[in-house]
Amino acid sequence: MNDTTRTQNQTTHRVEKSDSEWREQLTPEQYEVLRHKGTERAFTGQYWHEKRDGTYRCAGCGTELFSSDTKFDSGTGWPSFTEPADRANVELVEDRSWGMRRIEVNCAACGGHLGHVFPDGPGETRERYCINSCSLELDER
Repeated sequence: MNDTTRTQNQTTHRVEKSDSEWREQLTPEQYEVLRHKGTERAFTGQYWHEKRDGTYRCAGCGTELFSSDTKFDSGTGWPSFTEPADRANVELVEDRSWGMRRIEVNCAACGGHLGHVFPDGPGETRERYCINSCSLELDER
């Protein structure tokens, strides 16, 4: 992957809100993670151990991000998925913060920070989408 944002569908509808609108809509923790690239502490989020079936949507804008069908227990303390529900709904961006080189996962619609993807997952792609619980909302089936 190169140093630029990668999406399969460049026509994704962007959700634009002012900082005050985001602050009003989101909880303080959601605001810190989604808008300022924060990270919740491991094993504290509401979905790291979630087993119910459904669709995980962006807590900022409701975009469909992940399916419970691809969720697995990575042992890391964050919800982990093998792939997005629709690759066009996430943006992958190189992240060189904290002295590391990682791939950041953002919502393609609102730009909200979701987490990171790592090359140590199960399955054919070996990808592990490690996502903050507070950046998600589960829409149960």
